[in-house]
Amino acid sequence: MLDVRAWLLWALTALVAASSTRNPLYIVLLLLITAVVGIVCAAGRAGNPPYLPLRFAAVAVPLAALFNGLTAHLGDTVLFRLPDWLPLLGGPVTLEALIFGATNGLTLTVIFSGFAVFNRVTPVHDLVRLVPRAFHEAGIVLSIALTFIPQTTRSLARIREAQAARGHRVRGLRDWLPILVPLLVSGLERSIGLAEAMVARGYGAISDRDNPPRYAWSLALGLMALLGGWLAYLFLPSWKGIALGALLVGAGLIVGVLWLAGRAVPHTAYRTHRWTTRDTLVVLGCGGTLAVALMNREALYYSPYPRLTLPPFDPLIGLGLLGLLAPAWGVAGGQDGGA
Repeated sequence: MLDVRAWLLWALTALVAASSTRNPLYIVLLLLITAVVGIVCAAGRAGNPPYLPLRFAAVAVPLAALFNGLTAHLGDTVLFRLPDWLPLLGGPVTLEALIFGATNGLTLTVIFSGFAVFNRVTPVHDLVRLVPRAFHEAGIVLSIALTFIPQTTRSLARIREAQAARGHRVRGLRDWLPILVPLLVSGLERSIGLAEAMVARGYGAISDRDNPPRYAWSLALGLMALLGGWLAYLFLPSWKGIALGALLVGAGLIVGVLWLAGRAVPHTAYRTHRWTTRDTLVVLGCGGTLAVALMNREALYYSPYPRLTLPPFDPLIGLGLLGLLAPAWGVAGGQDGGA
C-alpha cells in the first residue's frame, strides 16, 4: 500500500517528464511505463477493468495531428494544399506538421494516463487527508460530493431500468421527468440520512474557534507578496532577484498561516499509514526521472521541422525514465499497489 503523497509525486513526475520532451520515442516509452504501472498496481480491484490508455490515444492523437496539420503550414514535405482564401486553414499541409501534432497528442495521452492511474489507485479518503487542516470542512464536503457521484450514477441506472420495465421510453425532455424526480428524491434521502448519522456521531458539536485577526492580515500580505513577485518576475526582468524573494516570502507566509490555523483544528485518525520502504523507493525513482528530465532538456528536444528525420534516442536517458516504474516494484510478489 503506497502512501498517497508518493502517488501524487509519481503523477506530477509523469507530467513533468512528458512536458519536457517532444521526442516521440521517449513519449512512447513514458506511455508504456504508465500503462504498465496502471495494469500492475490496479490489478485485482473490484470494478476496475484492465487499464489501457488506448481509447484516449485513439481520439487525442488523430485530432491533434489533424489540427496541427491544418493550422501549422511548416515543413518541406507537402502532402496537399488547401485554398489560400480559407482563413487559418489555407496553405500547404505537410507531413512534418502532422507528425508534430501527433506527438502532442501522445504527450496529452501520457499526462492523462498518469493521472488516470493516480485516480484508480488512490482512495478518496486518502486524497482528503492531503487537504490542510485549516480547510477540513471543505475537505469533508469534497469527500461527500465525490462519494455521491458513483451512488448517483448507480441510482440513475436503476431508475431508468425500472421505468423501462414499466414501458417508459425517453423521446424528449418531458420524458426525463419520471427519471429525474425519483433521482432527486433518492439523493435528498441519502443526504438527510448522512446528515443524521453525522450529527449522531457528534459532528459539529464543538463550537467553531475564531482565528486571530493577525492570520487574516498575514494571509492577505502573503497573497499580495506572491502576486507582486509574480508580476515583477514577468514584466520587470531587472528585478528578478527581488521578485523571487517576494515569491518566497509570500509563499512562506501563506504556508505558515495555514499551518498555524490547522493546529487549532482537532484531528484524529482512525487508521494511521506509515511511510514504508516502497514509498521511499518511489520517491527515489521519481527523483531520478525528474533529474533526467530537467537536466537533459537539449537532449530531449526534437523537432520534425523543416524536414522529417529519425528522432534520436539516448539509452541512458531512457534508463533514467524507467524510474517511473518504481510503484510496480514488488507488486508481483504479493504486495498491493495502492489503498
